[in-house]
Amino acid sequence: MLGETNRDRQAERRTATRLEIVGAAWQVAREKGLAQVTLRDVADLVGMRPPSLYTHFASKNAIYDAMFGQAWTAFGEYSRAREVDEPRADRAALRFYARVFFDFAVAFPARHQLMNLRTLPDFTPSPEAYAPSVAVMSDFMARMARRGVTGQDEIDLFVAIVSGLVDAQLANDPGGERWSRLLDRAIDMYADGVGVTH
Repeated sequence: MLGETNRDRQAERRTATRLEIVGAAWQVAREKGLAQVTLRDVADLVGMRPPSLYTHFASKNAIYDAMFGQAWTAFGEYSRAREVDEPRADRAALRFYARVFFDFAVAFPARHQLMNLRTLPDFTPSPEAYAPSVAVMSDFMARMARRGVTGQDEIDLFVAIVSGLVDAQLANDPGGERWSRLLDRAIDMYADGVGVTH
């Protein structure tokens, strides 16, 4: 037919099925916890028998791998979508970067665990799945450099402060604001320490 492109419908169906499986795995992780994801639960949600999942993913860790890459891709998109709100003043921008990550992390604890905490002892992301996190960090470092923060130690300290507050919030006041309220104060203290004055 005129104007119709050559489509690989089988590949499209396979991709759609893989996305459905990953979505089901996220649903199980949200409801039961990241470590409690089972192939049986995922298969039940997508209407398959557990062995059928192996035609799409070689193992449960392969599903985690797809989830890891998807999570960091989602954060990159979320962060870029927020760029329009980025303050001009350097110190306010540092608070903004911290808030963007903090809010994304606490919104879905199981996703944060997979992205940032090594809670699955036998899982290591593949280079392909890890690539979006590298891209996010490169973008973050470029933003920090525009604010006068370039040293690796200073970047690491910022990450540690924000991550520590995320973890404290999730562990001690899930759904609350106890550590969320401290975020701007902590970043102001950080800015004082690294010499970001305005």
